[in-house]
Amino acid sequence: MAQGADLIRGFRALLEARALEFRFQPIMDVTRAAVLGYEALMRGPAGSVLEAPDELMRVARLTGLMPELERQACLGAIDAFARLGLPGKLFLNLSAPMIEGFARDQGGEMLRRAVVAGIAPSRLVLELTEHERVEDVAGLRAAMVAMSGLGVTLAIDDFGDGRSSLRLWAQLSPQIVKLDKYFVHDLHRDSRKVEVIRAVLRLAEALGTPLVAEGIEDPAELAVLRDLGCHYAQGYFIGRPAAQPAHAPHPDVLRVLHSGKIAVLPNLPRQHGVAHSIERLMVRAPAVAPRVPSQELLRVFAANPELHSVAVVDDGFPVGLINRRNFVEKYAQPFYRELHGKRPVSELMNANPLRAERSAPIDSLINVLTGDDQRYLQDGFIITEDGRYAGIATGESLVRAVTERRIEAARHANPLTLLPGNIPITEHIRRLLEAEVPFAACYFDLNNFKPYNDLYGYWRGDEMIKLAAHVVTGQCDSTQDFVGHVGGDDFVVLFQSEDWALRCGRIVERFNREARGLFDPAELARGGFESEDRHGFPAFFPLTTIAAGVVEVSPGQFRHPEEVATAAAAAKKQAKTSGTGMHVVRRNPG
Repeated sequence: MAQGADLIRGFRALLEARALEFRFQPIMDVTRAAVLGYEALMRGPAGSVLEAPDELMRVARLTGLMPELERQACLGAIDAFARLGLPGKLFLNLSAPMIEGFARDQGGEMLRRAVVAGIAPSRLVLELTEHERVEDVAGLRAAMVAMSGLGVTLAIDDFGDGRSSLRLWAQLSPQIVKLDKYFVHDLHRDSRKVEVIRAVLRLAEALGTPLVAEGIEDPAELAVLRDLGCHYAQGYFIGRPAAQPAHAPHPDVLRVLHSGKIAVLPNLPRQHGVAHSIERLMVRAPAVAPRVPSQELLRVFAANPELHSVAVVDDGFPVGLINRRNFVEKYAQPFYRELHGKRPVSELMNANPLRAERSAPIDSLINVLTGDDQRYLQDGFIITEDGRYAGIATGESLVRAVTERRIEAARHANPLTLLPGNIPITEHIRRLLEAEVPFAACYFDLNNFKPYNDLYGYWRGDEMIKLAAHVVTGQCDSTQDFVGHVGGDDFVVLFQSEDWALRCGRIVERFNREARGLFDPAELARGGFESEDRHGFPAFFPLTTIAAGVVEVSPGQFRHPEEVATAAAAAKKQAKTSGTGMHVVRRNPG
């Protein structure tokens, strides 16, 4: 208790002495590669229990002195910023009530402090922090109109963290929005975060609001944000909070921003849409009630020759399914019509049919294809909407759709190596061509892989392909070099690393050495193996190795990704017969 009282007395004394200290963290203008400004961050006396800002705010709330703490932090930051002679804008963290408080006298107290310190009001950015919920949006908007008229800028902090709402953005029309650091952390490895930032940037463009990405701690994160078109950036990689921060960007930051290389974006998995939902399989078809006589169902099938099954529906809820072939075969038996024609169809139905909601993804039914009960493939299944009957689908259409989905998925990510497939490869080549940066397109292919696969089987074949993927990716710089798996034993690497030739040589040498471990001792001793050639005749093949065909691409040399792919494939063919395992088509001079 005494310690708490001492803490409160110490806090009051700190305010009375106006002893707050300040750190300033730079905010970078990504497009101009220059400092936009600095965010002011308050601290208590160094080494004291009140040094941390969270502790300062906790005690301030406990004592009811939060408004005074915010006021002193704002005014004190203006003085400290001016003393340091820092360039650009000053970002000041303020709650909604404090912004309204400063606006009551047309910002008089704040603006007088700024003018006396030599800081123009247009350099002040009031950063709305929602430590408490904004309840009076109209009052805050009126306050900001008054402050904006004097040249002061409004920013919304931590957008996307669950507190700063999209509605607030639309209502307040801020001049800057700061994106929560969650969406930036590991951005270069998370395709979903890339898509979120793309969406927020589109929104920012529509609303005319520049975006500050917070929490940048890695040069790869900054490179992705640069390529996505983010306006401003902040984080430890840009600069840590400091009592005397640098006036200019750090050379490491400038290196990223001035680099002509494009960032390697993480591969985005395909999403489920209407085209990939069960709805695309649905056939609208008539249904019958459980008490309908069998002879009536025969007329339904006769009137609808394309129907493979008919659903039995009771008050909108599907309770069974009757397969056309099974039903007709029974009806064809002697005296069946006379004996059973008037009996209800409920006696003939499958009372446990497969039901699937029309909005569910097709992938949710993959287990049906491998399940023990293959009756579903023969009978088909019922499609529902909110649990009520909507239509039917055939097992054949499900098999076809799942096959198409797997083929489509393989074009985006190879199922064996999980490396990007044809579509992401093409997209990355397009980005390289549009950016007009030099790169090397390398096509890797395994020699004698098919006869190896025929001899040892698919499991050993898969191990060979996974080894190739491991060796190739292990020799690439993931921030500069894009690695894709075209399919089978073909890989494509789009190198921006200047030492690509050395990396390719290492890939060839390492794979050829480690692939020997996938052969039996007898084949190793002979230096090769016997298998069938493409015509089915026995033949002797050398041990499996890897070939690399490389095309150095100059800016403007190719217009379309397909041209690059064709040239790399031609170089690969030359590499397979070169004897060295590599063939390079050099960059056009000039």
